Amino acid sequence: MTDSYVVARALSKSFGRKSVLESLSCDVQPGDVVGVLGKNGAGKTTLLELMLGFTPATSGEVRVFGHDSWRLPGSAKARVGFVPQQDELVNQLSVGDQIRLIRSFYKSWDDALVDRLVRLWEIDLAERVRSLSVGQRQKLSIVLALGPKPDLLILDEPVASLDPIARRHFLEQIVEVAADGNRAVILSSHIVSDIERLASRIWILKDRHLYWHGDFDALRDSIVRLHVRTAATLPAELEIPNALRIERSETGAMAVVRDWNPERGREIAALVGAIPEVEPLTLEEIFLELHR
Repeated sequence: MTDSYVVARALSKSFGRKSVLESLSCDVQPGDVVGVLGKNGAGKTTLLELMLGFTPATSGEVRVFGHDSWRLPGSAKARVGFVPQQDELVNQLSVGDQIRLIRSFYKSWDDALVDRLVRLWEIDLAERVRSLSVGQRQKLSIVLALGPKPDLLILDEPVASLDPIARRHFLEQIVEVAADGNRAVILSSHIVSDIERLASRIWILKDRHLYWHGDFDALRDSIVRLHVRTAATLPAELEIPNALRIERSETGAMAVVRDWNPERGREIAALVGAIPEVEPLTLEEIFLELHR
């Protein structure tokens, strides 16, 4: 088995008396595209900062390329690209100088990719960084993260300020990165449709814990919507195993359930006298059902 790029075990983080993350365990393999979802304040940025070594764990550990992330050596840091929510660009520099500055820190730099993205996104190399719009600053931050061809690319809300065309180009670029098979992407975003399009694995943070971490297809198989239609009278207290929500109607009932499998369908059929119809949910629908 290929060594994991990221391994977290029993990872917890508190700020003073406030617990943000509790006992998280997960890993990232080469070729993974991990979509990180959670409500505001769920700890998404904190989790990414723990992986990047920006803050120490309260307990547990997270290792990146085999090293404690809090003590990540320069050789490992050079393999990580990061796009933060708030950019760290140098306002006094021109765009071209900003690119040359970051380029100077890396032995490996994809000049062709950077030049192509600069042209595609119409980034003016002569313009001062401080004069860029929020969207242009975000584009430049993405270019700088992609330039070193990192083995691990970590993105915290990277498209929030991008226009629709730039956002599509960005998503296409991430697909290209993922197609390499030897690189990994961790993407946190409130735009669930982007996560659904890109991610092969999903992490859902809820109530300080990692509610789900696994393959996207397995998540869709696990949480489904059931429709029970029957002419018979349903039990007054309708109990469906692992139901997140149940709604009754004159002709039957609807339920959203977790940990679904065909055996559950047979159990429900025996209970209500009708075989339930199974409806798959989109990732956004799953996320909303988990947070009702």
